[in-house]
Amino acid sequence: MKPLMREDLWDIVVIGGGPAGYTAGLYASRAGLKTLLVEGASSISQITVTDEIENYPGMADGINGYDLIERFKQQVDKFGATVVTGDIAKIAPASWGDVSGWTIASGGTVYDTLAVIVATGASWRRLGAPGEEALIGRGVSFCATCDGPFYRNRAVAVVGGGNAAIQEAIFLTNFASKVTVIHRRDRLRASAVLQKRAFANPKIEFAWDSVVDAISGEQGVDGVVIRNTKTGVKTQLPLDGVFIFIGLNPNVDIVRGLVALAPNGAIEVDRDMRTSAAGIFACGDCIDKSLRQVVTACGDGATAAYAAQLYVEDLKGESY
Repeated sequence: MKPLMREDLWDIVVIGGGPAGYTAGLYASRAGLKTLLVEGASSISQITVTDEIENYPGMADGINGYDLIERFKQQVDKFGATVVTGDIAKIAPASWGDVSGWTIASGGTVYDTLAVIVATGASWRRLGAPGEEALIGRGVSFCATCDGPFYRNRAVAVVGGGNAAIQEAIFLTNFASKVTVIHRRDRLRASAVLQKRAFANPKIEFAWDSVVDAISGEQGVDGVVIRNTKTGVKTQLPLDGVFIFIGLNPNVDIVRGLVALAPNGAIEVDRDMRTSAAGIFACGDCIDKSLRQVVTACGDGATAAYAAQLYVEDLKGESY
């Protein structure tokens, strides 16, 4: 049997179950390509724990992140993509006769494919402060939507000054008695509309020019030590929870050494989402770009799928 006629050979394998991955899976399967989408088993897309998305086109009244992903899944299923759950252990180059592709190992299963679309997203960055790791899940959180209800009528802090931090601080005021935003600068990076809402909220206070030196507590968080970056003065801030939103680290371990990475650790791609390795494309929060939003992830995913489609068709001798 000719290599390209193998029933177990995929045209495209998409790695990642977030907006970028599902959009890539949608476009690839709708184009008639044999498409496999592998969702992470031990990780979830950040969007699934976002309480409300109000800047996605057509969703003027907002939508819960989990509900939006469920809609994506239904569309992918409609066009015939196969979706499985598993963590990817390794991606390696492969060849079958005169045909080149990639072999993907996930658990005890191996998938052979002509093209790979990496949409592995990013993970929340840690502070690196004493007490942080030990108290994760016991007062230290990276998800206000997940843990906010545990802090009814209690004082909490949010670390960060970007869109995610301010959006989550506003959300936490639905439960907490007070939310202190700790930011290392004297102004926020968040969008103007979020800043306006935060400044108008009587439950939100700000600790400007400040960083967290330590998080204290035995069985749970009981406070943080913050240091003013201009004066050096340290202050003990009593509270019951710390929510950390200081940026993201791209999830690129499975392609490290296979594709070129930018200085910030993200995957370098061209305008068509092609990486430095032929047959590997990347999209979403794992790539080097300036804006990380659901709408941009979807655009990346569509572009990656189209570029991968052209690549696969060329391999098969079916290009127009």
